[in-house]
Amino acid sequence: MKGERRNVKNKKMMAGVLTTALMTSLVACGSTDQARPAKPKDKSCDKWKWDEDTQTYYCSDSSSSHSGSYYHGGRYYGSKKQLTSSSAYKSFKSCGSYKSGIGSGSKGGFGG
Repeated sequence: MKGERRNVKNKKMMAGVLTTALMTSLVACGSTDQARPAKPKDKSCDKWKWDEDTQTYYCSDSSSSHSGSYYHGGRYYGSKKQLTSSSAYKSFKSCGSYKSGIGSGSKGGFGG
């Protein structure tokens, strides 16, 4: 009888710990099930392209002073290396990424 009670207590305790850990990670990162952000509205670049690899926009306007720069979190990064080295980007990537296109977030075809 004591062993059964102990197992129930352990299960409840572990469920509480796991729930707390999950909630903490969601609060720290926000929802990882986000839609792709709108294109930046910066007048210094007229052509924005979405980069699937980094999950950010980059400026493809050859006449812009920001041509080839990546844009994330309100900042320009002169290269992909500068972007991926930044602490803000690393934090973003550790929390997940944006949904993109039909069936986003799922792997594989029918039946996943």
